[in-house]
Amino acid sequence: MEANAEKYILFEDKDIIVCRKPAGIAVQNARIGAMDLESGLKNYLASAGNGRQIPYLAVVHRLDQPVEGVLVFARNPKAARNLSAQITAGKMEKIYLAVTFGRPAEYEKSETARSTEADSDETRSGKKHEPKILEDYLKKDGKTNTSSVVSPGTPGAKKARLSYEVLDETQDKISGKPKWLLRIHLDTGRHHQIRVQMAHAGMPLAGDRKYGSDTGIPIGTGGLALCAASLTFTHPAFGKVMKFQTTPQSPAFDGFKI
Repeated sequence: MEANAEKYILFEDKDIIVCRKPAGIAVQNARIGAMDLESGLKNYLASAGNGRQIPYLAVVHRLDQPVEGVLVFARNPKAARNLSAQITAGKMEKIYLAVTFGRPAEYEKSETARSTEADSDETRSGKKHEPKILEDYLKKDGKTNTSSVVSPGTPGAKKARLSYEVLDETQDKISGKPKWLLRIHLDTGRHHQIRVQMAHAGMPLAGDRKYGSDTGIPIGTGGLALCAASLTFTHPAFGKVMKFQTTPQSPAFDGFKI
């Protein structure tokens, strides 16, 4: 990551900083010699201030290093408490966009219909499918930094819930295989939740070698196709509802109208 983190800022005031995190950058605690987003933002705030004290900056939620998208930081303890309370109460809405080569079970479209121009136009014009809910119990393995779906009642397991809907279908330019664009609404925030649940459901995310390699479903050759595309929350000081959006930059999203 470049030392100048200012270019990633979407919004800032005295209470919060909203950023667009590129894929490949850690939110915090990057390996030795590598800059993380938190450190980069602190350097930016220090250079913008008087430089006499370390700026306050709280990480209230995270994105995995290979994930791109929007996240918010708190600039004072009061804002941090408020934003954390919103997350706990389920009042911070997080919407993700993802790509999979695993055919969604509810995607009912015949090969013949899919090949017709009329059907293609209907798909491109925004034909929607009812959101589907995935509920599983996940357990984290700290030694391997992975999570897995386990049976209810397993010691250490936590309930995970998300909903998804199919937005579009296209053909991958490299492999020629069909791929689908998904909109995912995260109801809980478990470790690697989206990646684990989607792989378990037969829809591993494109580029997810950690959870998709052993599913028998193509994952492509690029990076992880997961973007935190929309974040909505209430401003911790003013009570105003704020919504921030970004467009995925990963090549895996090429061919889709987003």
